[in-house]
Amino acid sequence: MTAAGFSTRARRLPTLGVGISTEYGASQSGALHPLDLHARHPGVVEFLELGVETVKGLDADGQAWADAGLPTTYHFLDVNLDEPDDLDEDWLEEVRALLQRARPAWLCGDAGLWHLGARERGHMLLLPPILSHDGVAPMADGIRALRAATGLEVFPENPPGRVFLGDLHVLDFFGRVVDAADTGLLLDCAHLAIFQRLRGLPPLAGLDGFPLDRVVEMHVAGGTPMEHDGFRWVEDDHGPEPLADTWMIFDHVVARAPNLRAVVFECERNTADEILPGFHRLHAALAGRGTRR
Repeated sequence: MTAAGFSTRARRLPTLGVGISTEYGASQSGALHPLDLHARHPGVVEFLELGVETVKGLDADGQAWADAGLPTTYHFLDVNLDEPDDLDEDWLEEVRALLQRARPAWLCGDAGLWHLGARERGHMLLLPPILSHDGVAPMADGIRALRAATGLEVFPENPPGRVFLGDLHVLDFFGRVVDAADTGLLLDCAHLAIFQRLRGLPPLAGLDGFPLDRVVEMHVAGGTPMEHDGFRWVEDDHGPEPLADTWMIFDHVVARAPNLRAVVFECERNTADEILPGFHRLHAALAGRGTRR
């Protein structure tokens, strides 16, 4: 029997709505607790995206959410998809155990370099991939392999960066990746805004030629413009106020992505009062496109 293609598999995915991100220890600085936010503001946060390094597992917030049986997605923080050795059996066993615990709808994560050399605890490097034709096939192979090993969809995310190497636009690169891997994309609107500014491009550059039916999930997050010795960049700090460029990208794509199933507001280290306006804006945008709850 021929395996179902992405368009068929996408129709089977659940619609998760609006979620919030977390990673191990995110709430230790006095920031919000996802389960508390869910309880105090019903309907605002519909799922939790668990940022996971397998050597750390889930912290108390992640465990409490999973134990409550609430929807999740699994965001890996420790695998280079284009390195076959990263998908070793020991790591995969740890991933499968976490999947059984959290029962996420799918896996996703920045498709860049989380480490150089051997995987180390707490490395968390994260560099963008080299945006070249040669980088497409290895990343697509890794996505297919992880999908086969876990039985869940694996959606690559366009990473942030201060420098991007390669001759392709980031959307052109990931368009080729998702086509070769027969998968969807996690489009991070804040990361795309960062890339566009670094390349001196308008916020929506490249979107007119990108297959937006591949966008299954989107991220929105705050960023801070920085400058040092004449070099300007945006720090991807997950603040409570996204840039106008980020909102422009989100508003453009949300109205044109027929397979969109989830939007994450990455704001895990802020207080509830700071982030509620962003959540309300995201809900309004999804309601405006007729997203089914």
